[in-house]
Amino acid sequence: MNLSLTDEQELLREAARGALSRANYVEAAREALDGGEVPGTWPIAREAGWPGLLISEEHGGAGLAPFDAMLVMTEAGRVLAPLPLLGHLVGSWLLDRGGYEDIEAVANGDRRVAYVPARPPGDVETAWPDAPGADVLVVACDGGAVVAVEGAAVEETRRYDPTRLLGHVRLDGASGTVLEGADAEAAWYLAQALIAAESVGTVETCLEMAVQYAKERFTFGRAIGSYQAIKHGLTEVLRRLDNARSLLYYAGWAAESGAGEFPLAASAARSAAGRALDYSTRENIAVHGGIGATWEHDAPYYFRRAQLSRRLLGGTADATDRVAAELFATAAA
Repeated sequence: MNLSLTDEQELLREAARGALSRANYVEAAREALDGGEVPGTWPIAREAGWPGLLISEEHGGAGLAPFDAMLVMTEAGRVLAPLPLLGHLVGSWLLDRGGYEDIEAVANGDRRVAYVPARPPGDVETAWPDAPGADVLVVACDGGAVVAVEGAAVEETRRYDPTRLLGHVRLDGASGTVLEGADAEAAWYLAQALIAAESVGTVETCLEMAVQYAKERFTFGRAIGSYQAIKHGLTEVLRRLDNARSLLYYAGWAAESGAGEFPLAASAARSAAGRALDYSTRENIAVHGGIGATWEHDAPYYFRRAQLSRRLLGGTADATDRVAAELFATAAA
C-alpha cells in the first residue's frame, strides 16, 4: 500500500489551493453575520473542473478517484470556502452510476446537485448541506433506493457557520427518477470521507495560525510558544492532525482498492478528523487569548465551522459508534 501522493495529485492540490486563494472567505463570513452575502464560489469550481471530478470520462467528467476529491475538499476546508461541493460530489457520483440522462450537464457544472440521504444530517442540525440552489436532489431512500428529484421545494437557512450552505427540503409533490445501480451505502461513506477531508484542512490552518502567533506573541520577555502549556496543547493538535490525515489517506486507498474496508476506514477518518477539528479550533482560540474569542479575530469562525460540521451527516459521534461497533464485532468473531 503506497499512500504517497502522485505527481498528478500534487498538482491537483496545488491548483485547488491557488484557485481558492482569490478571496478571503473568513472575512466574507464576518460580513455575512453582519447582514452581508457570502460570495458565490460555483464559478470557481466550474473553472477548475471540480463538478465532474467523480464523473466518468465517457460522461464528460474527469474520471478521478474519491481520494482526488478528498484533496480538493481539504483545500476548501483550509480557507473555509463556501463551496457547495460536499453535496454535489456525492450526488454526481450517484447520478453517474445510476445512468442519469443529463449527466454531462452535471459534469460541466451547468446543473448543480445536492445529496439528500434518508438519514437526517445530524442529531441537532436538520438541514441538508448544499441543497439551496441545487438543480437536482439525489435522494437516498430507506431501503437503498436512490432517486433523482427535480423541482423539490428548498428553503435556505443560515446557521451558526455562514460559510456552510444549508436548506430544508420538502419532497411533497415532487417527481423523481429511480437510479438503478446507484449504491446508496457507498455514497454515505463517501460523504463521510469528504467531510473528514474538509475537516483535516481546517485543522491544518488552525495549527498554522496558532504556531505563528505563539512565535510572535511575547510575555515576560519570552515568546508564549516557549511555555509548556502552549507547547503541549499545540503538540496535541499535531498528534490529532497526523492521526486524522493518516486515516483519511487510508480511506482514500480503500475507496479505490479495498472496497470492503471503505466503510470502516471512512468512519474512522470522520471520527478522528471531527475530534481533531473540535480540539484544534478551541486550542487556536486559547493560544490567541482574549482577542481570539472576539468576532474581530478569525479564530472563532473556524470554531463555528467545527461546531456545525460535527453535527452533519450523522455527526462525529455516530461515526465513532460505527467504528466501535465494527471493532467489537471483529473481536467477537
